[in-house]
Amino acid sequence: MGDITVGQFELVYNALSFTIAVMGAATLFSLLGRSQVAPAYRTALTLTGIVTLIAGYHYLRIFNSWDSAFTVINGKIALTGIAFNDAYRYVDWLLTVPLLLVELILVMRLSRAETFSKGIRLGLLAALMVILGYPGEIAQTSSARWLWWGLAMVPFVIIVYELFVGLRASIATQPEAVKGLVGTARTLTIVSWCFYPVVFVFPMIGFTGGATVAAVQIGYTVADIVAKAIFGILIYVIAVRKSEAEATSRPAGLAA
Repeated sequence: MGDITVGQFELVYNALSFTIAVMGAATLFSLLGRSQVAPAYRTALTLTGIVTLIAGYHYLRIFNSWDSAFTVINGKIALTGIAFNDAYRYVDWLLTVPLLLVELILVMRLSRAETFSKGIRLGLLAALMVILGYPGEIAQTSSARWLWWGLAMVPFVIIVYELFVGLRASIATQPEAVKGLVGTARTLTIVSWCFYPVVFVFPMIGFTGGATVAAVQIGYTVADIVAKAIFGILIYVIAVRKSEAEATSRPAGLAA
């Protein structure tokens, strides 16, 4: 941590500050947008807002911890003696990652039984993935990091399989107006999640010193913006399109 440069410090500092603003804006957008969708999809948008609210709070804590851990002396970065607490990320992921999957399931409006079974299964797998990843994040040796990375990849691979294969039939039953968007949301989830295991291995593949610290922080931050804020906007668009499609297909006598 002591090898970080002023430029690297400021890059991470500004990225964290930007993400706080993004998560705050995404929270307001999602919660205020609930009135624009049918009641069946409001829970999905509520979860979207909760996810970004939780993320915004933890990014504020990460930002404060980052700012407290370093100081600039004579144009160089020095440690203050206060440890940077990166555990905030894992607390955030433990809460938000399962909810991200539930958002997707809810906006698809599957049967009650399928919603419950898929939501519980994917949510528990996501929580297990985060729990297994944390010991590797704080491990002091590459061998330990690789071990926990490998263990965390087991539930990760199962989740990816479930999203690609397990949801294929369910996506096929979605209205034509949103079928492509739901597929895009699934793909966005998988692609954004792939950032995390890649960033995790940066310290094990040649990144050293301040470059490692900055690359990890920026990598996780970009992944969080895509996986939470951008994904949340996509959930909103799907909810609006499905609401419009259902209102159009509803008999005139049953219109709200």
